[in-house]
Order: sequence, then structure tokens, then C-alpha cells
Amino acid sequence: MRVLPSGSTARLVELGGLDEVLAYYSALAEQPPPGVVDILPAARTVMVTIDPSRTELRSLDQALNQVQPKYDARAPGELIEVPVVYDGEDLGDVAELLECDPDEVVRRHTAEEWTVAFCGFAPGFGYMTARDSTWSTPRRSSPRTKVPAGAVALAAEFSAVYPRETPGGWQLIGRTELAVFDIDRDPPALLQPGTRVRFVAEGS
Repeated sequence: MRVLPSGSTARLVELGGLDEVLAYYSALAEQPPPGVVDILPAARTVMVTIDPSRTELRSLDQALNQVQPKYDARAPGELIEVPVVYDGEDLGDVAELLECDPDEVVRRHTAEEWTVAFCGFAPGFGYMTARDSTWSTPRRSSPRTKVPAGAVALAAEFSAVYPRETPGGWQLIGRTELAVFDIDRDPPALLQPGTRVRFVAEGS
């Protein structure tokens, strides 16, 4: 672990990988140091921002180095059900990659409890990891120029819902009508780090 400078009010904690990030973020989110106003996890880092009127970076450095990662728990969060029609263009390809049939992909995807590990790429785009199983789905060799809003997708160990139409190279396995990002909602992003997600299969 390394604690790196990041502007005048933040530190970037660099960790070995996603498992370390989730364990570190779980502990930090459960007991944030005094004066911390934002904790932002990513694939290999955690950004921690302070209110300089309440604390100083020297104190934050000490607190960050004393955090004991929680490898036995994920950050607690609301459980959200996402209804999905599993008719994605890449469902057959994913089944071949995972050496099963499309129905088994759907069964596995809906059996998991997914957790938003971090957000990025586009507003409201949550990178979700499975709690009990390891997924390994390569991105498409040729990204699409347009992926529709609501597309449910897989890439590497992650699943996600595209919040709006955007280019993308993930494998599309289904679609949902649930708005995961709405600028008129508070907060706009439905999926936040720590949010737990269950995908529920619906008819086409």
C-alpha cells in the first residue's frame, strides 16, 4: 500500500488490486477518519478527500496507514433489484466463452448477489463484482460505437448497466428499463459503491 499526494485536500491510496481495494474501502467507509468528506474507490486505488477546515493531511496520512482492511465483508449498502430481459446480442458468445448454454448464463447471472465496487467511465456506470463466483468474460475484440441505455453487460470479472447511450466494448447479455442514472433524482446515480444488486429475469 502507498499513500500518494493528490492535490491540496486529498490522498490517493494505491493498493495491490480490486480485492485489496474492496477490503480497504469497507473498513474506511465503516469508520471514516474525522474530517473526511468523500471516499472514492477505483480498480486499484481509493481517493480520500478532507474538509481542510476540519482536519489536515498530516492527520489523514496517519489515519490511512492505520486502517485495517476488512477482507471478510463488503461495504454495506442498499439491495436493489434490476429487472432484465436477457436477449443481448452477445449472450450466445458469452455462453460459448463460459462453456455453457445461454440459459445457464442467465441462471448464474441472476443467482449472484453483485456489489458495486466502484463507479466510472460514464456518470452512473457501476462496476459490479460477484460475491460468490469468479467471472472471466473478455471484452469484445471490436467495440460498438453505440450501446443503448439500459444494456446489461459483462467484461472481465465485472457486470454493469449502461446508464446512457455510449460507445462500449462489453459483452451485452440483456437490457433493463430501470433508469440507473437520472439527473433529476437525488442522488442521480442509483448504483453507488457498496450497493448490492440482484438481477431478475423477465420475459421479452
